[in-house]
Amino acid sequence: MYPQDMVLPMQAELTTAGFQDLHTAEEVANAIKAEGTTLVVVNSVCGCAARNARPGAKMSLDGAKKPDHLITVFAGVDKDAVDAAREQMFPFPPSSPSMALFKNGELVHMLERHHIEGRPAEMIAENLQDAYNDHC
Repeated sequence: MYPQDMVLPMQAELTTAGFQDLHTAEEVANAIKAEGTTLVVVNSVCGCAARNARPGAKMSLDGAKKPDHLITVFAGVDKDAVDAAREQMFPFPPSSPSMALFKNGELVHMLERHHIEGRPAEMIAENLQDAYNDHC
């Protein structure tokens, strides 16, 4: 588990953009099954989360359409919450960082680490905006 003082600034990058930071499996399950669309970001301490994932997720919200709900869980910090989110992302294997868009509890779009790592934040934002245009 990562020290809280290390992850707080990384969590704040998303929470200040409107993401709700969830810590329990029950919170995650309730958020994902909420009516409408929910973007889930599995946050991480890795470099690609800092360079690509978090900035891309935030940039994706600049478009006309966006998810009804924004949540994040932190890999290596809140195991139960992360495990609950990953269960809903099946059949995709666990990866950090990752992003998933749910509509009325159903997984409709997924970005795994290999879609994030090495790609600019702008490309990630565009990918998410395309998904928002289709599902939001």
